[in-house]
Amino acid sequence: MASKHITASVTEQNETMQRYYVLQSKIYDLTRWTFLFGRRAVIRQLPLDPGKAHRILEVGCGTGYNLRLLARRFPKAHLTGLDVSTHMIEKATKATKPFAQRVQLEERPYALGDTQYLEQFDAVLFSYSLTMINPQWEELIRQAKADLKPGGIIAVADFFDSRFRWFKTHMGNNHVRMDGHLLPLLEQEFTTLSHSVKPAYGGVWDYFVHLGRKV
Repeated sequence: MASKHITASVTEQNETMQRYYVLQSKIYDLTRWTFLFGRRAVIRQLPLDPGKAHRILEVGCGTGYNLRLLARRFPKAHLTGLDVSTHMIEKATKATKPFAQRVQLEERPYALGDTQYLEQFDAVLFSYSLTMINPQWEELIRQAKADLKPGGIIAVADFFDSRFRWFKTHMGNNHVRMDGHLLPLLEQEFTTLSHSVKPAYGGVWDYFVHLGRKV
């Protein structure tokens, strides 16, 4: 019975995201630069040799913004992007067209227990996706650990917390959980290489960038 409940919860979450991004996919890149801070920083800080043919996974690749940056920074890397939204995958396909030979896009959820990519990736990136994946965020962090090679890197940029209840409520209405819940598990599951928590808009909320290594 428990597994059926979990499956139903994941299915409901995926359907919610499909509906949410029908409109959001059209305006995402025009609007998100105003508050999705740290995306370029987390890619810039990835401790990987640009001259090597790394395998990098992005979970919740959205419009392909980060995949495009990754393709430019790591010109020999093979990139995989996952997203549950049909509309986002369509956007990502267009955005990564110049790198199509090195970019694989998949319209599907990321889920604990999937054995397709076990210990295959040099890095797994979550960029403003984990705070929207509720209540499965813990499972996805653990799946990322399983999919990383020994010594592989988990890289996360996301919302951290806010001291304003009204803002948390507003973000919750947009499917975002903000209560500092991600960092403790990331620090538990990985050896921390670096992390920073910074204020946005004078402290209305904080965001963080975290890099950890699988040992």
